Amino acid sequence: MNKRLRRQAGAFGGRGRVVATGGLAVLLVLALAALAAAEKPTTVKAGNLVLTINGGVKPKALSKKTLQPITLNVQGKIATADGSHPPALKEIVVDTDKAGSIDARGVPVCKQGQLEATTTDVARKVCKAAIVGTGTTDIEILFPEQNPIPIHTQLTAFNGPGGGVGKATILVHAYLSSPVSAAVVTTVKVTPEHKGPYGTHSVASVPKIAGGSGSVKAFNLTFSKHLFPYKGKKHGYLLAKCDDGSFVAQAEAVFTNGEKLGGKIVRACTPKG
Repeated sequence: MNKRLRRQAGAFGGRGRVVATGGLAVLLVLALAALAAAEKPTTVKAGNLVLTINGGVKPKALSKKTLQPITLNVQGKIATADGSHPPALKEIVVDTDKAGSIDARGVPVCKQGQLEATTTDVARKVCKAAIVGTGTTDIEILFPEQNPIPIHTQLTAFNGPGGGVGKATILVHAYLSSPVSAAVVTTVKVTPEHKGPYGTHSVASVPKIAGGSGSVKAFNLTFSKHLFPYKGKKHGYLLAKCDDGSFVAQAEAVFTNGEKLGGKIVRACTPKG
């Protein structure tokens, strides 16, 4: 095990300032944060909040020096220790390993106006070429003096405008058909940074779900290894290399009830070449 992996290994199950994330933004942010295979789920707790995350990258063996296209899956569950309705997420900020990046050059663009007030089928038809990820989510809506209402729906991640090397705007779309009919579009801004082991900075702003009564309880999103043409060559949307055998990320989530929680996560990879 390399030195950095040993230093960070305690982040997997430690208490204190741990990440407890909810809202649709976490689908994309944790995807960027988990740039490596996770053999076992990671569960963290802070107060009444409980978060379980898992994910994986294919291929796990990556070049030491060259960024390669990857397929990334990320999963998670948000719950409370006492079984009550979890708070909704307002914003999440993530710094991810400099061994990972994003390349939006030449990737077709979908604008937010094309996704608002649209069902999943319509959104995927209108912005088909801009799809970079698909999955599902479970949302719980709790109106005053009513029982919680569970909703299972599809998720679609679209490449948004303004992207390039190391930067992108990603729009994560979900459609709720009952008890309210509404499209929920979360915007994630991804930019490069140079801060210690981190090379990518992501900020996701989460809109209210069902007027603030809705919270995400589970998610599963996969970014496939699509290749996009640019100046006669093809490249992947999400990229990674494995220069020292591990990836590290740190995140902070801000909830609508004022809670603010953060922490680190480490995953192993296999260097080759």
